[in-house]
Amino acid sequence: MLAIIGGSGLTQLSNLDVSHRQVARTPYGEPSGALTFGRICGQEVIFLARHGYGHTIPPHLVNYRANIWALKEYGATHIVSVASVGGIRDDLNPGDIVIPHQIIDYTWGRKSTYFDGNGTPVVHVDFTEPYDAKLRQRLIDAARHAGIEVKDGGVYGATQGPRLETAAEICRYDREGVHVVGMTGMPEAVLARELEIPYAAINLVANHAAGRGESARGIHFERLEETLQAAMGRVRTVIEHLVGCYACAD
Repeated sequence: MLAIIGGSGLTQLSNLDVSHRQVARTPYGEPSGALTFGRICGQEVIFLARHGYGHTIPPHLVNYRANIWALKEYGATHIVSVASVGGIRDDLNPGDIVIPHQIIDYTWGRKSTYFDGNGTPVVHVDFTEPYDAKLRQRLIDAARHAGIEVKDGGVYGATQGPRLETAAEICRYDREGVHVVGMTGMPEAVLARELEIPYAAINLVANHAAGRGESARGIHFERLEETLQAAMGRVRTVIEHLVGCYACAD
């Protein structure tokens, strides 16, 4: 069963025929909200709003361990993360959709593993390719099937937040090979890897990153919201085609 984690701009799925909601409890505390179960194109799906359904949980306080654990506990076999990002690469503009292939983690202090309890053996997971290759390709194929252009590949820089970045930080990230910046991609991706759940991401470029393009002298939040609202429909369409046309069973 496919699970979808929605970020800023996607606190609910309008194309989800909701059947019920489930309050989950985990060994790691409570997830961001109740799990929403329903169907898209006749296929059962779980949806979870990463920041809570009232968008009240900042990126650095999301209980990522509880979120991923709860999704697996209730039957998720694959996870697609939806997140808004700032675009650094020259060819990325507000409204573009990116299917990233790599991550650089700049976060700190977050609970980032399930293997840190007393007496728990040390476990090292292979994170060479942080996103599941098959699920990434299914997302790309679904977008093409829907006639929606997406950027195949990009390096996601996970920043701490909740503040946005300085222009100097963006220049640093650019030099280090980052293409888009967001605040929620880690430790979400590695926790899914630890639980052996295939995980991939859809990044929606909400704005040029600080110091770039329209954000050369500051982020225009009113434009950011307009971009998210205008483009999120295309994200929902990609998800619909992923579920309806490209089943997530291996």
